[in-house]
Amino acid sequence: MALLQISEPGLSAAPHQHRLAVGIDLGTTNSLVASVKSGSASCLRDEDGKSLLPSVVHYGRDGEILVGRSAQTRQNDDPANTIVSVKRFMGRGLVDIGELATPYRFVDEPGMLKLVTRAGVKSPVEVSADILKTLKTRAEASLGGELVGAVITVPAYFDDAQRQATKDAARLAGLNVLRLLNEPTAAAIAYGLDNGAEGTFVVYDLGGGTFDVSVLELSRGVFEVRATSGDAQLGGDDFDHRLYCWVLEQAGLMTPSAQDQRLLLTRAREAKEALTEHDSTRITAVLSDGQVIDQELTAHDFQQLTAHLVQKTLLPVKKALRDAKLTAADIKGVVLVGGATRMPHVRRAVAELFGQEPLTNLDPDKVVALGAAMQANVLAGNKGDDDWLLLDVIPLSLGLETMGGLVEKVIPRNSTIPTARAQEFTTFKDGQTAMAIHVLQGERELVADCRSLARFELRGIPAMVAGAARIRVTFQVDADGLLSVAAREMSTGVEASITVKPSYGLADNDIARMLQDSMAHAQDDMQARKLGEARVEAESLLNALDVALTSDGDLISAEEQSAIRTSMDNLRHLSAQDNADAIRIAAEALNQASSDFAARRMDAAVRRGLAGQNIAEL
Repeated sequence: MALLQISEPGLSAAPHQHRLAVGIDLGTTNSLVASVKSGSASCLRDEDGKSLLPSVVHYGRDGEILVGRSAQTRQNDDPANTIVSVKRFMGRGLVDIGELATPYRFVDEPGMLKLVTRAGVKSPVEVSADILKTLKTRAEASLGGELVGAVITVPAYFDDAQRQATKDAARLAGLNVLRLLNEPTAAAIAYGLDNGAEGTFVVYDLGGGTFDVSVLELSRGVFEVRATSGDAQLGGDDFDHRLYCWVLEQAGLMTPSAQDQRLLLTRAREAKEALTEHDSTRITAVLSDGQVIDQELTAHDFQQLTAHLVQKTLLPVKKALRDAKLTAADIKGVVLVGGATRMPHVRRAVAELFGQEPLTNLDPDKVVALGAAMQANVLAGNKGDDDWLLLDVIPLSLGLETMGGLVEKVIPRNSTIPTARAQEFTTFKDGQTAMAIHVLQGERELVADCRSLARFELRGIPAMVAGAARIRVTFQVDADGLLSVAAREMSTGVEASITVKPSYGLADNDIARMLQDSMAHAQDDMQARKLGEARVEAESLLNALDVALTSDGDLISAEEQSAIRTSMDNLRHLSAQDNADAIRIAAEALNQASSDFAARRMDAAVRRGLAGQNIAEL
């Protein structure tokens, strides 16, 4: 007897195939990729079991590119070629980033700066693409197949240039972008769906390089963003920089070298993280000229040093509440997002403003990626669109330049997207047959105080007296927050339009060329990465053994020392070669040769720790 497949009415008889889609949190400090598996969203881990990928890219010799923790180990000894916090440069020019302490050499290209590296001049888009490629590789390895697409999160206060730069980085990495999703909205999705929450919530998102706040209404599966505000140049990096400046003041340093600058910024970040759980910590470093830095920092001092930065985050919070026509008492809960919200004085300030303890039951580092994964699952067709509805908003007003250098707003900020709005304009002079249209973004009234997005011309207007022509200009913003503008003369139907793609040094043919280059050199890139990682691991092992032999070499005989040093010399020799497998084999051999030495060092350390103590005390 034959078996027949029976399907639900309206569905195909073939079983539904789960489409592989991911959510990506492309962060300033760390990045993550998450996916929905068996109905639950989770962050995908690398081969070491870690979900966080440090957003660090190192450009080494011979074309090697390291991403993540292996790149992070190079930021102190090769800071100019190790790019950290690249998100702060996306879609930005030199004038936008201010006076950040960085070891980089910049090229001020129109629209977006570039960075000079050993591998050539790199756009922040290219650097971000290298991070996204690593996450894509992790996801496909973890999920066992090719991705149909990704939802990538961006700060709510990212403007059009920054959003387009993010989308181009994803294209360069070979990702199909299903949606750009505001980070606070992603967090609200994860929190609301996970907890079945309803009511008005505030999402306070303090990341490594950006700060966002959103007021959201959660009701019966509808996520409506009521208002959003923030600062795209404020984040955990600024707390690090303030500590860095304090260290320079305490040590009497004026202009440290690029290498010392990166070392001290790293120590400042480590001190900030240590004070999350401790009342005090020490900042210690040996500079390149031999000067020793050894300073104690208390949690109270850190709070005093950075109090102005915490207060700076509260101003956009109050503005968002005003825009939503709400008070702090109307808020049911405050969701904290971003690793920087772990700082105790940040949490205290938020609690005091709202009169309630913030909600922290979800990991602030992971909640954005989890929400993005849920949205990706819906957009990939794995979940019915009617299960829940997402209504996001545009963060900054969009408009046109009118005579006198003024801005006429067409789409006001906090309008729900996607959206389309039109407005009629007219000519200024008799016989005018063309109109220059200048598209702007911002809240100010003067063109000089807003950000220029695009310019185009409408020609073929019939010659009329001034004010007689009717020019209808339509703005359309898609679900990613990206803009297109069309102008139409109503009597003749003549039309001109533009998709606003900010010029920041990467045209379509540049992206096509980079994609072709990445495909043509995919095998070479994979081998270079494998070789680079092997060299980094070998270098780490050799440095650790050098220190161990210097301090505890008397624990082993001269013959044992000689055997270990022979293995070390062999590994050093092979590290200079281009055979990754040979380097890994030599490293394993060195591990075997030094295993007894490691055991004796452990025994000695235990004996020292127990010296002078008795069993009763223990």
